[in-house]
Amino acid sequence: MISAGIDAGSRAIKVVLIDAEVATVVGTAVNDQGVDQETLSRVVFERALAAAGMTRGKVGKVVATGYGRNRVSFADTTITEITCHACGVRRVVPSAMTVIEVGGQDSKLIRLDAKGNVRDFAMNDRCAAGTGRFLEVVASRLGVGLETLGTLAAQSRNPASISSTCVVFAETEIVGLLASGVPVEDIIAGVQSAVARRVVAMAGRNVDTPIVFTGGVALIPGMLEAMARAIGRPVQVAPDPQMTGALGAAILASGL
Repeated sequence: MISAGIDAGSRAIKVVLIDAEVATVVGTAVNDQGVDQETLSRVVFERALAAAGMTRGKVGKVVATGYGRNRVSFADTTITEITCHACGVRRVVPSAMTVIEVGGQDSKLIRLDAKGNVRDFAMNDRCAAGTGRFLEVVASRLGVGLETLGTLAAQSRNPASISSTCVVFAETEIVGLLASGVPVEDIIAGVQSAVARRVVAMAGRNVDTPIVFTGGVALIPGMLEAMARAIGRPVQVAPDPQMTGALGAAILASGL
């Protein structure tokens, strides 16, 4: 029987299908989030089914997670993204002890026990600083693409100091830096460091390794290096980091 996980995130909807009998992913799909989450979730779900060459009748349980999970009416149940990301990351990195998940609108630091269960977590969902939205705002203001941030940051020789912890004030700060002639690459390097510091601040002093970075922001070049510098320990990116929440939801749906 096929099980499905749907991660209705703030910036994208992700779907993973798992064949429980062989514990294998058989289909995936992802799409930018929209206004009508219910309809879009069904469209992305159907796309994943088509990719797997199957119909809805082949699917047993459906678990929804993420920001918009309560809008996925055809799901059998919902599970928090904390639990789903922990489960998904532990499946692809079995030794993971700490999960750093940074999405479009929030960031989380999840501590796991030796069995992979969630021990505790910290979450920033009140401010866009430390999230993908901050990076989007900065990229737009500087007139560059998200995919170029890492390349530009690598060219920095004197990263700018971004002291504001609010996106609105940080944007004003960036305008001031530009007016002062600070190179774009130094501003980007400073912003990436600021985002990483904001996330790492949730960790406190003790962070167990291995540390796994996941979520859509883990795909942005330069953020892995910024996160590792901020935390002062090795950090690795989860395979296909944007999909770990949906993967965890599908695993939990299958009972594996």
